[in-house]
Amino acid sequence: MESLIPLLLLAVGFVALILGANWLVNGASSIGVRAKLSPLIIGLTIVAFGTSLPEMIVNIFSCAKGSPGLAIGNIIGSNTMNILLILGVSSMIWPIDVSRVSIRRDIPAGFIATLAITLMANDFFTGSACTVNWMDGIALLLMGFAYLLLTVLKNDPLEEIEDVQTAMPWGKTIISLVVGIAGLYIGGELVSRNAQVLARNWGMSEGTIGLTVVATATSLPELITSIVAALKKNSGIAIGNVLGSNIMNIFMVLGVSALITPLPFEPMMNHQLMILFAANVLMLLLVFIGNGRKIGRWEGALLALGYIGFMWFSLAMQ
Repeated sequence: MESLIPLLLLAVGFVALILGANWLVNGASSIGVRAKLSPLIIGLTIVAFGTSLPEMIVNIFSCAKGSPGLAIGNIIGSNTMNILLILGVSSMIWPIDVSRVSIRRDIPAGFIATLAITLMANDFFTGSACTVNWMDGIALLLMGFAYLLLTVLKNDPLEEIEDVQTAMPWGKTIISLVVGIAGLYIGGELVSRNAQVLARNWGMSEGTIGLTVVATATSLPELITSIVAALKKNSGIAIGNVLGSNIMNIFMVLGVSALITPLPFEPMMNHQLMILFAANVLMLLLVFIGNGRKIGRWEGALLALGYIGFMWFSLAMQ
């Protein structure tokens, strides 16, 4: 019973985060349109980063409030959910075609990002007692900017950019920005505070709470975006959302988090990192199984079952 109120406040915080991110992205995209930024740049920066805003805000608040243990677990759990559950459910709705550019650029970038955080968390570079520190954070951010630059330079001019937003009136734009920022602040405060309370009440580590409860909720924007894209039979957005979010989560979100405070890494989470590696490998293998570069419905069901196994394993290891 003592966990009921923190659980309700946590749910309210997640709703505020998701709505706040949506309002902020709409307002920022409107400004981008007025500034005559290309749809590609708006998509790669404002919109792509928007689906990672809940993870970013939760990590920033958690680090600032002395609970950095949530940060790495949140990202590992979110990225695993993106590949196994979100991509799995999306492909069960509508088979996903994977473009050549994703195979050549985005999937390898996801492998590199996962490898980088694995090595950093296990003291491969600095020997900093299972901690991702500010030097690691700078390295992650530099890799993230390099990926964005490569994406812009290697963009196919014939590739169609869909769902381009038109500029909103200035009044609505400003309101959207203000409400979005307020929603993110309130949501981040509620989630970070009540996740700590639940971790203590349930006898779980901050890392496990991050891997399961927090990661699941902060991935809701990606889940909604990919499901809507799959229902519209737009497989490009569905898989691009997953791959782009995973790369941004590690390079940008963890990079910024590590600049705020050193991020402790629980060695037991190496098991979850290995599952994340396996999920990346499985995704790549499924692309080449069957006809063409597709992830079909049966393959999607296999991915979704993998996520159920991941959650069971994470909770059983607690």
